[in-house]
Amino acid sequence: MSRPDLPNKPLIEAILELKWVLPSTPGQSDSNYRLLVGRFSDRVQEEYAFTEPLPTSQVPDSMVSHTPQFRFRVSENSWPLVQIGPGIMTVNQTQGYTREDFFERCEDGVNKLHAAYPTQGKLEVESLMLRYINAVEFDFVQNDILTFLKEKLKLDVALPKSLFTSNQISKKPKAFNWQIAFDIEEISSVITLRFSTGHRHNKPAIIWETLVQTDNKIVPDIPGGFMEWLVKAHNWIDDWFFKIIEGDLEEEFSREE
Repeated sequence: MSRPDLPNKPLIEAILELKWVLPSTPGQSDSNYRLLVGRFSDRVQEEYAFTEPLPTSQVPDSMVSHTPQFRFRVSENSWPLVQIGPGIMTVNQTQGYTREDFFERCEDGVNKLHAAYPTQGKLEVESLMLRYINAVEFDFVQNDILTFLKEKLKLDVALPKSLFTSNQISKKPKAFNWQIAFDIEEISSVITLRFSTGHRHNKPAIIWETLVQTDNKIVPDIPGGFMEWLVKAHNWIDDWFFKIIEGDLEEEFSREE
């Protein structure tokens, strides 16, 4: 059961990514793609009125497989947005995220993609991914990231003390990148957890991502089975998120801004 959205959430971005099968012959592009872009654009223009061609739109389709070429925003420089490219469609949300709104936009995007594909019924989806990116500002000079991860985010990572017998090496990591993944049998998907160093609002931060992706090209029926997969994938991400932040961070994120 999903919990209420946190008023002071650490969310950077929520992303739904859908990929479909492209021709396997080198140099060959999806013959339906250019027509698809126009038809998809027509369907999303009422909600996403500002069209933003990306630099990749100037590159031949066959050279940018599964890479967005066009971005459709609610208004200029605003979120949420949807993107499309050869073999890929995404829904992206940052500011103002709520689960209900994001789910509605994901369902709408998938339905409109399916309806817009020129050879309806022939859209062969190869993967779905739901990804949440979070961040907490962190002073890496004054504080030890490994201690913070252990005490605040339940991640216990340690190196042999013998590596630091020389006073020439600082015990505080300068950078950190860690990832682990597990199968979810219920939805034939994989859940992945990542931690790394990065920036938020131009300040040093700890970045952590939780994502669920369909495994081995076993995907639900599209569009009929999409929402069931989306809800279950989100429930797994939500469960892991709250178990990781339980304690001080949950209290911090629950405060009204």
